[in-house]
Amino acid sequence: MSVQPSDPPTPGQMIDNMEGMSGTHPGYRRSSARGVCFRGTFVPTGDAAGLTTAAHFQGRPVPATVRFSNSEGNPNTPDALPVTRGMATRFALPGGAATDLLGITVPRFVASTPQEFFELTAALRANPVTKEPDPAAVQAFVAAHPHLAEVLAQQPPVPVSYGTAAYWPIHAFIWVNETGDRQPVRYRWEPEAGRAELSIDEAATCAADYLTTELHQRLVDGPVAFQLHAQLGEEGDPSHDPTVVWPSQRKELVVGRLELTAPVGDQDHWAAQRFDPTWLTAGIELSDDPVLAYRALAYAESVRRRSLLQ
Repeated sequence: MSVQPSDPPTPGQMIDNMEGMSGTHPGYRRSSARGVCFRGTFVPTGDAAGLTTAAHFQGRPVPATVRFSNSEGNPNTPDALPVTRGMATRFALPGGAATDLLGITVPRFVASTPQEFFELTAALRANPVTKEPDPAAVQAFVAAHPHLAEVLAQQPPVPVSYGTAAYWPIHAFIWVNETGDRQPVRYRWEPEAGRAELSIDEAATCAADYLTTELHQRLVDGPVAFQLHAQLGEEGDPSHDPTVVWPSQRKELVVGRLELTAPVGDQDHWAAQRFDPTWLTAGIELSDDPVLAYRALAYAESVRRRSLLQ
């Protein structure tokens, strides 16, 4: 069944395209297939407490679990390639609830709507013979979507470590405080070790799984920490389009510190978990970003196929 421009793609159609890009790897996620999880603690600064009632932004520390990943759907993709990395964080809230925050190592998403992303993934489907996308299809997509040319050209860094990369959750969210005031925000994780990248020549000498190995070794010397920044949107800043960044002069708050101390004890359990950016908590709401809302549907279909070992 073809998808007309006015029709939103079904989750099944979207995942079919993603499998066409990376192949089908039974039991793995369709995106960010290979990852590793770590445990730690998130300590809020309290600077967000007047803007949101979210429990993890108040005064008390909360446990956190983080999954770092290579963004590709092929679990055999080497770490040294210039692809985006992921940082999915689950905050364990008082009372047994949880909320997730998912970031990647570029500040903008590659499509502003689910339909645009569907068309992009269709253009990037690999030719069965060459195992590469059809250059003509990619060029046709860019020509039909000139507003995406700049964001498609962004080059993800090859980090020295998962612990030396910045991660952007890319979507806007809405904070709500106890009096009902609403504040659009965007987040960014900044590594306390500082950002550090590898050159092409340096990356060429790295092992296929060097990021996982490096972070395990780094933790032997002590915790790995990130600060969570929240950029406060103002009137006119788009909350619906993840391809557009807000002006750099917008006010930022450092709302917490995440300290990772060790790998989780049960990697298989956490590998099976679904991290979802729409799993929020009281005091945080979805923005009007259609890509953000759609991700829950696509993730559910990916999990369904993964549970069937497809």
